[in-house]
Amino acid sequence: MSFDSSRSFIPSTTFIPSSAVRAALSPVGVVSGKRSRIADALDRLAPTIPEFERDAILDHALDSRGLSTATPENAAWLSMVSYVRHVLTDYDALLAEGYDRDSARHFVAAETTAILDSWGCRRRIED
Repeated sequence: MSFDSSRSFIPSTTFIPSSAVRAALSPVGVVSGKRSRIADALDRLAPTIPEFERDAILDHALDSRGLSTATPENAAWLSMVSYVRHVLTDYDALLAEGYDRDSARHFVAAETTAILDSWGCRRRIED
């Protein structure tokens, strides 16, 4: 089969790209503005968070599909708690041992709270 140049593709005027395509095409300023708003919220929540953890939490908040419509404050809080749980505690090991989510969260709650406290966070997780 040979290529027929007379039948070239002409996009429809009603073509609407998927959300993934729209996100990829969005201006950099929109993403950096959202990152800035989440960063401000994170700085208010945990003013003494180490820079490495701060950057990882911001990346997670921006990359998480589930947080794409969250307010900056909720995105920062949920990403921070998730990061502490999964990266800095034995939460995943407890899940791997067969504990259910609620039990694993209970067992790491004190450690999670201590880490958040060390970052100057006054908000509390619910056990």
